[in-house]
Amino acid sequence: MPLVVVGISVLVLLFLMTRLKLNGFAALLFVAVAVALVQGIPVATIPDVLSEGIGGQIGDTMLVIGLGAMVGRVMGDSGAAQRIANKMLDAFGPRWVQVAMVVTSMLIGVTMFYEVAFIIIVPIAFTLVRVTGAKLLWIGLPMSITLSTMHSFLPPHPGPTAVAATFHASVGLTLVYGLFIAVPAGALIALVWPRLPFIKAMNPSIPKGLVSEREFTDEEMPGMGWALTVALFPVVLIAGASVTEMATSGESPFLHFVTFIGSAPIALLLTLLLAIWAFGPRIGRSLADVSASCTSAAQAMAMILLVIGAGGAFKNVLVEGGISDHIKDTTDSWSISPLILAWLIAVILRIALGSATVAVVTASGVVLPLLANSGVHPEVLVLAVSCGSIAFSHVNDPGFWLFKEYFNLSVIEAIKVRTTYTTVLAILGLGGVLAVEWALDVLSL
Repeated sequence: MPLVVVGISVLVLLFLMTRLKLNGFAALLFVAVAVALVQGIPVATIPDVLSEGIGGQIGDTMLVIGLGAMVGRVMGDSGAAQRIANKMLDAFGPRWVQVAMVVTSMLIGVTMFYEVAFIIIVPIAFTLVRVTGAKLLWIGLPMSITLSTMHSFLPPHPGPTAVAATFHASVGLTLVYGLFIAVPAGALIALVWPRLPFIKAMNPSIPKGLVSEREFTDEEMPGMGWALTVALFPVVLIAGASVTEMATSGESPFLHFVTFIGSAPIALLLTLLLAIWAFGPRIGRSLADVSASCTSAAQAMAMILLVIGAGGAFKNVLVEGGISDHIKDTTDSWSISPLILAWLIAVILRIALGSATVAVVTASGVVLPLLANSGVHPEVLVLAVSCGSIAFSHVNDPGFWLFKEYFNLSVIEAIKVRTTYTTVLAILGLGGVLAVEWALDVLSL
């Protein structure tokens, strides 16, 4: 019954947004309330459940998205984004611009969360679209696919790291094994998906207010050194903090300081201050001109944040309704390979709840009792759960709405693009997991 409720709620949401053209924020809240009532959540607590879902989701993303959008707009209005885009075109050529996006996204996405890396790179993708005249999905989709793969498959991202702790698996070995799966799978889908006929038929425009439409001369743009310094500054801070935490044991003032400046909101705030100092004079003669760029970016983000927040409310209602417990009880008696079972449970939870993190944590709890006598390498089991958690991203996934709004897609178009690529990535990931486990067994003979 709970999974039937999820399926019906998704269909109702699609009807409201596609047929009735209801605003995404209002439609998500309406469906969330209806699901809460059907699932038997007490009426008096429904507002709190919605608020908790919105607050949790916005709390995680507002600072990152808001500050990231401001940094991107300052770089766009100063010509820094165009300088980087031009240099990428010079290095790779227009023909290989997708490869450039894949390589860049892999290097940045190894240690950075999907949302953070997305916000940092997307201004450059938008600028490349404007400079080359290519379609938005032709350049933006390889970036998103690659970042999704890195985030879902590899530690130190939250899902794989949490599962590694549950299974007492080596984070370092999980990362090494995961790279053998994530790099070829991510690159393959990133380069194939934009070439599919149903993707090529879509031609969304860049959302207004997120990128400068001005064409800069070479003299007007800042130097490449400063442009790269600002673009990579948050990457260095966040990646440095992740590496330091993995390599350091115990507590120390230095570790606390590194963790502080390496947190995504603080890193992006420091980057915004650096961008204003470095590029402010190129935007205008006063701070008011720079503030206008930041304000414009914030205004463009308002509806995106509302929709993402409502997606968090929908997800929280599903979690509070006990759907994860129902799935756990259902799968307890299944007798199949632990790797396939771990992957399959994560897939089902992802479909039902939307949250990849909730899916991996719950799936790991179900599979943990099987680990001791399974003979499976714990690091590979971590990857099985992580790969499953990327599948079937759809309307109950707040990341789905970030993708939809930034690429200016309709709900149906976003399902055609994102739901399909995340599902194929999950299937390729399972194949890679089985291959890695087989190879490790052969090498241990």
